[in-house]
Amino acid sequence: MKRTFLMIISMLIILSFMLSACAPAAKPAASEGAVSVTLWHAYQTGSKEEETINELVKRAVAANPDWKIDVLQIPFDQIFNKYQTEVSAGSGPDMFVAPNDDLGNWSRGGLVAPLDDLLAGKLTNVAQVAVDGMKVDGVLYGVPESAKAVALYYNKSLVSTPPTTTDELLNMVKDGTSLNLFLGAYHMFGFSGAFGGKLMDDSGKCIADQGGWAEAMQYILDLKAAGAVVESDYAKAEGPFRAGTAGMFVNGPWALADYKTDLGDNLGVVMIPAGTGKASPLNGIDGFYINPNSKNIAGAVEVALYLTNKESSQYYTDNAGHVPIRSDVKAADPLVAGFAEASASGFPRPQSLEFANFWTPFGDAWTKVVEGALTPEAAVAEACAAMNSASGK
Repeated sequence: MKRTFLMIISMLIILSFMLSACAPAAKPAASEGAVSVTLWHAYQTGSKEEETINELVKRAVAANPDWKIDVLQIPFDQIFNKYQTEVSAGSGPDMFVAPNDDLGNWSRGGLVAPLDDLLAGKLTNVAQVAVDGMKVDGVLYGVPESAKAVALYYNKSLVSTPPTTTDELLNMVKDGTSLNLFLGAYHMFGFSGAFGGKLMDDSGKCIADQGGWAEAMQYILDLKAAGAVVESDYAKAEGPFRAGTAGMFVNGPWALADYKTDLGDNLGVVMIPAGTGKASPLNGIDGFYINPNSKNIAGAVEVALYLTNKESSQYYTDNAGHVPIRSDVKAADPLVAGFAEASASGFPRPQSLEFANFWTPFGDAWTKVVEGALTPEAAVAEACAAMNSASGK
């Protein structure tokens, strides 16, 4: 009796193993069901960037008939607040594309989903600097799309030889060559490096008051005194360059396609001129981020990977002037190559808590200096103290 019972148990165990071996493997999460996502972007209405994303979404749906992608354009000055408000309330879009301007705070606030597992082995053709730009404290939070840093646009019909040094630029303005500058902490950042300025030390403490930054602000005052237009209204600063009446303008690659339409073969791009050191424009990475509230995070990642694959990246590069970050995508356009050079020598945008405290005090500092409310030295000292106070330094 006992022997018969043991034989039955043994047979049941063997049968269980056989059934387990024959059972179908579970499907990976990324392939379950159709993909239906909402995508937000802040590309300017009517721009080549908006045209590009809409075309790529059409291609994605055509290549994947079971995909549904709803696209919504949100003005750049509204998208981040709107996204944060909706995600904090438990809703929001499945995904959005944007610069990594505030990725550190997004990740610390739980506003973007960590993607290490879903992206493992899928970014092999993407430059490491771009992948790192999507990370905070070693965790990957986005799918990289392109690099971004400002450079000096110039109109060849008004500028025969673009300046390579700050002295050359100042002398050109003194001699009557028109220069327009947008007054903002982001656009002005690179001039600090041209005068040897450094924003923070390794601990995140602001050290801009130790040299370089005040000199950069004084240089902008000198340019203004020589005849440059330094304008806090973006449209007013940019308009004359697009109209062909201003010779030079500092801006980023997001405007390249539109400027090519405006100026054609007269458009040129060079790095911001060097002074005692190389200019150090903030080098950011644009990419796609996923809402942790999304019901289809894996599907949203699939969409992001399609919109950043080799073919899509090449289209972004050719049609919208984006600076590619894939090893298998090349920019044939020398203007895009100029921005690639600017990005390569740029200052990688920090994602630290301390850097998040940079924007308001230094934005105010530039304004106060240009309006004559404070000297460059006083403005930098005030901004650095405010930044360190906010950072607890």
